[in-house]
Amino acid sequence: MSRVLQVTFDCHDPRALSTFWRDALGYVHPGPPGVDLADGDDPLAAWDAFLERVGVPEGERNARSAIEDPDGTGPRVFFQQVPEDKVAKNRVHLDVRAAPGLAGEERMAALEAECERLVALGARRVERHEPAPPMAGGHIVMADPEGNEFCLD
Repeated sequence: MSRVLQVTFDCHDPRALSTFWRDALGYVHPGPPGVDLADGDDPLAAWDAFLERVGVPEGERNARSAIEDPDGTGPRVFFQQVPEDKVAKNRVHLDVRAAPGLAGEERMAALEAECERLVALGARRVERHEPAPPMAGGHIVMADPEGNEFCLD
């Protein structure tokens, strides 16, 4: 039997990092428990109101955040605040499939376009790896706003 997967990021600013990954992946912030959001409602504003209502001190309201696949097929991504900095290369990283079914220059052009979009959201380009058929289609290594490496693949 398969298991449901949640990806967890340790970070300094859960709200900001979850917003970056929400926009990068096309995910959504879920609303707080017991709160029905109407179309167009801001889930982060709903969380602020919920946390205030239940008495969470303002300094603790950015301790965690989460995003979910709106289609319900991808893993939930959870962000938790930690005091320490990232000091080494990730042991696990995400590969964002930004050019499925494409090859060669068409693939690399799609990856470059996605790279530009993500840089505008706060990511940093690290390096480009050219296609090396038949084993490698080419990819771009990126870092999110807190330095976590991921690949556009």
